[in-house]
Amino acid sequence: MYSLLYLVNGKPVERRTINPFNNRPWMLEKGTAAANNANKSLKGIVAGGITGGIEICITYPTEYVKTQLQLDEKGGTKQYAGIIDCVKKTVKKHGVFGLYRGLSVLVYGSIPKSAVRFGAFETFKNRAVDERGNLSLHARAFCGLGAGVAEAIFAVTPMETVKVKFINDRRAAEPRFKGFFHGVSLIIKEQGVRGVYQGLTATILKQGSNQAIRFFVMETLKDKYRGGDPEKHVPKLVVGMFGAVAGAASVFGNTPIDVVKTRMQGLEAAKYSGTLDCFIKIWKNEGLAAFYKGTIPRLSRVCLDVAITFMIYDSFMDLFNKFWK
Repeated sequence: MYSLLYLVNGKPVERRTINPFNNRPWMLEKGTAAANNANKSLKGIVAGGITGGIEICITYPTEYVKTQLQLDEKGGTKQYAGIIDCVKKTVKKHGVFGLYRGLSVLVYGSIPKSAVRFGAFETFKNRAVDERGNLSLHARAFCGLGAGVAEAIFAVTPMETVKVKFINDRRAAEPRFKGFFHGVSLIIKEQGVRGVYQGLTATILKQGSNQAIRFFVMETLKDKYRGGDPEKHVPKLVVGMFGAVAGAASVFGNTPIDVVKTRMQGLEAAKYSGTLDCFIKIWKNEGLAAFYKGTIPRLSRVCLDVAITFMIYDSFMDLFNKFWK
């Protein structure tokens, strides 16, 4: 929209407001919708980034224990009898802060990971909602899948690879990594950029299925609570309960993929020629139970993680929607 002043003898005599889309009103509507969608995506990115940084600082010790148990293969390298034994030995040898080994890697990575995840989900959701703002059943899974694949490619794979190598290095008698930047530089020096991008296929499978399950369950439970009204407020405590259910569903749904991903990103990943070879060797050498190693610590971490994540994310989105127009 713009205005014109008509001059007669140097004096304005008429003012008219012109709509450049007068004959194409849908152009104005599409432009407004595109701006709103971009704004929602940006809010999702910012809220997601803040959420990721807060959440990982709360839940990291359970992630550490889960990874240690998944790396604890049968044979000469087996060190732990279970969850409690892993915690006791770690604290005895390295102190309480030993359970936070590798935290810096996840802090550096969790912010962009969560930002990409929620930003991608909001972007896909904006394109998939109906005229009332609701997602269909298949759209919920599709949007979650898209968010998981995006975060796997742009954030999770390099972050997880470095994290697993750091935790794996801690298991050695004489750890080589002196800190985050020293460890990353050493990995790249010895293995190239590929060294921090191992297990991409397994990570895409894991994150894609993870987020497809979580967002599907979360959006479905929210929709049931709202009775189909997307404007109805869902209390944060209820959001947390829904998040815990969504987290549990994702754990039981894809822990085998998580085990394969972890092995593919460890320091001994070279003994596997690929994701399928890793799966076959675990099956032959360790049996079906090996695919569910670390399930209990992962279950406790993920349920807490997803509950906290969605509560924090929803809180920031409510705040942004109130003050960020």
